[in-house]
Amino acid sequence: MEKLYYNGDIITMRKENDAPEAVLVSKGRIAFVGDLKEAKQRCTAETELVDLQGKTLMPSFIDAHGHITMLAQYTAFANLGKCTDFQQLEETLLAYQKEKDIQDGVMIAYGYDHNFLAEQKHPTKAVLDRVSAEIPICILHTSGHMCVANSALLEACGITEDTPDPEGGKFGREENGEPNGYIEEVPAMTKVLMFMFSRAAADFEKQMELAQNTYLKYGITTVQDGAVNPSAFQKLAAVAEAGGFCLDVIAYLMADEANQTVEAYPAYENQYCGRLKIGGEKIILDGSPQGRSAWLSKPYEGEETYCGYPACTDGQVKQWVENSIKAKRQLLAHCNGDAASQQYLDAFSQAVSDMPEKLEQVQALRPVMIHCQTVREDQLEEMSRLGMIPSIFVAHTWYWGDVHLKNLGPVRGSQISPVKSALQHGLVYNFHQDPPVVEPDMLHTVWCAVNRITRTGQPIGQEQCISVFEALKGITIHGAYAYHEEDRKGTLEAGKLADLVVLDRNPLKTDKMQIRDIQVLETVKEGKTLYRKEE
Repeated sequence: MEKLYYNGDIITMRKENDAPEAVLVSKGRIAFVGDLKEAKQRCTAETELVDLQGKTLMPSFIDAHGHITMLAQYTAFANLGKCTDFQQLEETLLAYQKEKDIQDGVMIAYGYDHNFLAEQKHPTKAVLDRVSAEIPICILHTSGHMCVANSALLEACGITEDTPDPEGGKFGREENGEPNGYIEEVPAMTKVLMFMFSRAAADFEKQMELAQNTYLKYGITTVQDGAVNPSAFQKLAAVAEAGGFCLDVIAYLMADEANQTVEAYPAYENQYCGRLKIGGEKIILDGSPQGRSAWLSKPYEGEETYCGYPACTDGQVKQWVENSIKAKRQLLAHCNGDAASQQYLDAFSQAVSDMPEKLEQVQALRPVMIHCQTVREDQLEEMSRLGMIPSIFVAHTWYWGDVHLKNLGPVRGSQISPVKSALQHGLVYNFHQDPPVVEPDMLHTVWCAVNRITRTGQPIGQEQCISVFEALKGITIHGAYAYHEEDRKGTLEAGKLADLVVLDRNPLKTDKMQIRDIQVLETVKEGKTLYRKEE
């Protein structure tokens, strides 16, 4: 099937001033980009003519970091994102229990944020016990780095006053040492989450379909699953084998279990099978800046010594880095605090210090630093030397910009998500929303990178603003580069996949304050329309 797109603005993402009249698509790929007259000469009698009617065509968007499996699972949970106090948390959970007719089993909810609750603190088991003292309940913080358990869940998991805090995590406690239900960071959360997720009712294939539809409505055709263990990959592979993926899904395996998964599924490493592939490995080095668990080099505002804390030892990080180089696998590291960023950089710098040829190996692998919220200028310089990619959660400027100014102070807080600095250091930055932390709204992310304004309307680090075209690179061609797919995605060029998005207006011609209002009208994967906005 051939399609000829014409009579609209066409953004190729090759150069900002590119202005072709037409794009011809054939057999899932772009066959021609250029003058309309020549494009029509290449058409056949069967070619479908698509009149854009003044709308804008550009490459579809690329999710540079997220968790599609979590987003899929969350479709079955209660959403607490609009709750503004503890009472609304209780009411939402009770309504969810009634709607789902939960008499036994478990209850899971997500999306609460203590920063925006009237109480300005995390709820405890006392709040959740008022919903149910018998059914295990777990509510997940919007960052994914904290949760709260009720008494029934703590008891079921054997978490008592005698349970020690694991390295890299902690349990909230009453004055007498008894757990209060608050749980911080993955090492502490694991036991609770394994208990809950193994008992939650789930139709994974249906949930995955819903998750893919979420990405499609935002113009995204390539997505990531950024922290996959062996059992999760088994589920992903089952969906792939059943033909359940319409998007390209790139999985990054948790590093300590990566070999196990690759040995079980060798055909998926660095190549798509049923639209699923293994892209590399993932490690998590710290927590959340808005949750004050990110690992900083200097104390949080108002603290004398508290800087957050590491999730891993230097020895562990060094070993994972060396393993990734040896296995020739791309490594992604979650680094929110600058101390975590330094730990990651030091491990790579040490690995290449004695062997110049290793530097070339590392540069070819394109390691990624995920989030980069407080990364410093000297660290960006070292990232440039190593060929490391900053994947920046720039929407933090809007969602939690005010919180960062409070937690980090005006100097550090204003410099979160330093995209302009990354650009000036020649780094191939990209952007993400870390779904399900926030919706994968790429155009809102572009708005954030261009304007840098907080929820309360306060400008934050305006010197880090970039142009609209530079921001669009972060969700198209730079995302493709991070996946080693720049030869087939990210720009409109002959020979590349026909992964396209149609917008209601041109971001390059729209007032920069209105960019987040631009609507995705159609999303196309390899020439096939998978989403069309209802009129």
